Amino acid sequence: MFYYLSKVFWFFIQPLNLTIFLLLAGLIAGMIGRRRLAVTGSVLAFLILALSAWTSLGAMMLNPLEERFPKPSLPEEVDGIAVLGGGFEGAINLVRGGHELNSSGDRMVETAILARRFPQAKVVVSGGNGSLFFDGEGDADTAPRLLEALGVPADRLILEDKSRNTYENAVFSRELVKPKPGETWLLVTSAFHMPRAKALFDKAGFPTVPWPVDYRTSGKEGIGLFRDNPSDSLQATTMAVREWIGLLAYWLSGRIDQPFPAPGG
Repeated sequence: MFYYLSKVFWFFIQPLNLTIFLLLAGLIAGMIGRRRLAVTGSVLAFLILALSAWTSLGAMMLNPLEERFPKPSLPEEVDGIAVLGGGFEGAINLVRGGHELNSSGDRMVETAILARRFPQAKVVVSGGNGSLFFDGEGDADTAPRLLEALGVPADRLILEDKSRNTYENAVFSRELVKPKPGETWLLVTSAFHMPRAKALFDKAGFPTVPWPVDYRTSGKEGIGLFRDNPSDSLQATTMAVREWIGLLAYWLSGRIDQPFPAPGG
């Protein structure tokens, strides 16, 4: 139920969709003579879209998430690498059978680099099809084609292809891997996603060393207008809003212990 509610809620609340719904509400209000409601809906829609696309709001919301878990020094020995899905274009790969990467593809590239650096480490790829409305190939199904092409043998891969969200990434990976005490596992995911991911893996009883990748901010953006092109700014705002809402929802539901997890927390 949590999965379905979260997907439906996010469909309505993400900035671009929210803008469309507010404009639609304003249009309907205008048609039935509710001028004040029409103006209010239109103004709110403009503000949401303008702040999301024309300002550095998204970067400023993402940066605290990315800074929360700094990248540590690599351990001398690594027993395994767990990478979370989200780096592939699932709908395209389902049809074309390739390994097309999206803007989070650094997760898979970094995993291949780490796997080559630690040739004895197992590699867990966690990610099924997490979309409620669209059909696509899960990352655990696509990843072997890319990782094997980059020199990671198939017998090192452990594929978890049932998870639909980060909570299931953690729980299903723990059940599949059964990490032993004293083992060192790296957790690879986007830097902005690391606080929630690390907290969920800890809660699931899967100790990991966070290895954030896929940074979206430099930390020097500051407050301003037109610091990036509008589409990238809108994407950054959308990611940031989703992640902050995800942290709050997971905390309120008891799936993580803190609303803003920190190292050692």
